[in-house]
Amino acid sequence: MIATRNLRRARILIVGCGDVGLRCVAQLRERPDRARVFALARRSERVEAVRAAGAVPLRGDLDSRRSLARLGGVASTVLHLAPPQKDGADDLRTRRLIAALTARRRAASRPVLARGLAFGTSPTLRLASGESTGFGPSAIVPERIRRASRTQRRRPKRPTLVYASTTGVYGDCGGARIDETRPVQPANARAVRRVSAERQLRRATARGALNATIARIPGIYAANRLPLARLAKRTPALVARDDVYTSHIHADDLATILLRLATHGRAGRTIHATDDSELKMGEYFDRVADAYGLARPPRVSLAEAERELEPVLLSFMRESRRLANTRLKRELRVRLRYPDVDAFLRALPPHP
Repeated sequence: MIATRNLRRARILIVGCGDVGLRCVAQLRERPDRARVFALARRSERVEAVRAAGAVPLRGDLDSRRSLARLGGVASTVLHLAPPQKDGADDLRTRRLIAALTARRRAASRPVLARGLAFGTSPTLRLASGESTGFGPSAIVPERIRRASRTQRRRPKRPTLVYASTTGVYGDCGGARIDETRPVQPANARAVRRVSAERQLRRATARGALNATIARIPGIYAANRLPLARLAKRTPALVARDDVYTSHIHADDLATILLRLATHGRAGRTIHATDDSELKMGEYFDRVADAYGLARPPRVSLAEAERELEPVLLSFMRESRRLANTRLKRELRVRLRYPDVDAFLRALPPHP
């Protein structure tokens, strides 16, 4: 009875089980259905973290195709939270993951050679579907094999996959308010690889290999994901005239959105996983500094920032956009725990 009940439980695989992935595990454990959760883990310390959170660790590495061979059929729902590799224009990790998840469906759809055939003089083989291989004009296929060939093996159900992408795929929008129909225009190599992953997943969805939904995610914050170290180092922000709009989402709300997409997302659909904040980057830093009793960051012009700051940090200062989250609210009906950054900061305990 217990074994049967375990087989009927929903099975979810998390690929890239970092901070947000572990928050997903925690939320799943609070649900009454208690889905069985698996998580891909590459390193030993990650295996222990996954097990401690209550998920079943599976050893594997997205950079090693052979290590992913067992993933096909493990779960009907996959949360793909892993970033692409650090170089190249194509997201090879997503490519390997798609291949691993769909291997059983591909195998089930392959034609099977009929066995026990009585052959004539011509070396013709006939497939179980009745199609000729084209090597000769004659072959005798027993009637019992013909009857069996009409009943195809049932193909495994296509998996549902939720992909954690980035709003960086849009590039710089000049501060415009945009929705999910905005064409992508990635401005750096990281965003180019994210666009590659999205397109691979859309193609796999179009050909019926899986059902993928894409969440485009802005800056993630939480108590353990605030720019406190940056504020302590006095890293400058941009002056108001050069500053850029940024969007945000709390890590717990993001976990809720990803799990909601797994059950209510539409295949091939893109959703902005963002809250209602409309802050410029410097304003965000100021509010965090005020909440923690820290000095606000100094301001510099964009020209000065280009001379002083590292290229990765500077790349975020060149992209300005405001994200509409209408689909999130109307289609998924997600109610955010923290509708904006200010709601989170108000909920923080007082700091001395």
